[in-house]
Amino acid sequence: MAEKILQVKDLEVSFLTYAGEVKAVRGLSFDVEKGEAVAIVGESGSGKSVTSQAIMKLIPTPPGVYKNGQILFGGKDLIKLSNKEMESIRGSEIGMIFQDPMTSLNPTMTVGRQIVEGLMKHQGLSKSDAMKRAVEMLKLVGIPNPEVRIKQYPHEFSGGMRQRVMIAIALACSPKLLIADEPTTALDVTIQAQIIDLMKDLQNKLDTSIIIITHDLGVVADIAQKVIVMYAGKVVEQGSVDEIFYNPQHPYTWGLLRSVPRLDSKGHRLESIEGTPPDLLSPPKGCPFYPRCPYAMEICTTHFPDETEVVPGHKTYCWLQHPDAPKDDVPVKIGGAHNGR
Repeated sequence: MAEKILQVKDLEVSFLTYAGEVKAVRGLSFDVEKGEAVAIVGESGSGKSVTSQAIMKLIPTPPGVYKNGQILFGGKDLIKLSNKEMESIRGSEIGMIFQDPMTSLNPTMTVGRQIVEGLMKHQGLSKSDAMKRAVEMLKLVGIPNPEVRIKQYPHEFSGGMRQRVMIAIALACSPKLLIADEPTTALDVTIQAQIIDLMKDLQNKLDTSIIIITHDLGVVADIAQKVIVMYAGKVVEQGSVDEIFYNPQHPYTWGLLRSVPRLDSKGHRLESIEGTPPDLLSPPKGCPFYPRCPYAMEICTTHFPDETEVVPGHKTYCWLQHPDAPKDDVPVKIGGAHNGR
């Protein structure tokens, strides 16, 4: 049985604002195994980035609050650790690649110094040894002339090169888990492909587990072994990448897949998911997707769906897949959404 690097159990994260409590993550559970790449996908506002920040304990409290759940890493519940204890884990055992490298890198420090800091702090290396390791890391992530580039500042690098520097910083101390929050969003397509290839190569070489946060299903298909589909702070479906792409069971997952361009389908218009995500100040009582779902039934408006295991490891939360659900009746159309898969 594969070793579980990370276990997230019934995680609930809220933000206490003047307008009320924003329930950003609601009962999230998933595992990450050693050497596995797990993708968390969904629209903006679905709770993906909050989940990654919650694992790293980067959510400011207040206004953020961990209302329930556990984040188990190396036998420890990260939620219960102090800031000082978390500082010893961040960078050394869990690395993170942030969404925008230009705002994440310190513009007043050379990239070499930013890599060296973590190595000296977490691995106790001397400055000279840490600098040698930093050069090796820049070379590893494909930056040419690392001995020269290590003395340069972030503004002297292109967007793709800055993202490579972020990856070098995140991997410098050989963490067991790498969290990549939208690592390719601000990059053009060719650079995106290079970054994904780099992450896959490093995963194979270092046996690092990866959590990748994205809304790009093309990236998911290329790197992930397991997919978690989030909507309105909840998991609506999770399973292997093959199961999610070729045997999706939730109407939200169907909508996401229909919105992706296909090379084998000429002349077919892309379909969008009509409507907008719910207000998490007052989320729906039942399935959060029902106002936008063309298959919604009466029960969807009042009760969140039970878990249905399609095949081992593939779970969905949809009343359509419940064993007692009618199989022949066309579900009631709600909210003006078009019918038909």
